[in-house]
Amino acid sequence: MIQTNLLGALGTNEIIIILVIVLLLFGGRKIPELMRGLGKGVREFNDAKTNVKKEIEENAAEIKNPPVA
Repeated sequence: MIQTNLLGALGTNEIIIILVIVLLLFGGRKIPELMRGLGKGVREFNDAKTNVKKEIEENAAEIKNPPVA
């Protein structure tokens, strides 16, 4: 799998320009709301990822040690 580090290719000036453009597009009042929504989305994604990982580990444990009937 190839991973690219998008922020690693950006310098400080580029990041500042992107932030200024975002501020101009959405305005100062909308940014906290956008960040809140982004944080909620990231949290839900991480919760789902944790649940899937837990289910896989539980199923793998059942396969290795099947329940005695």
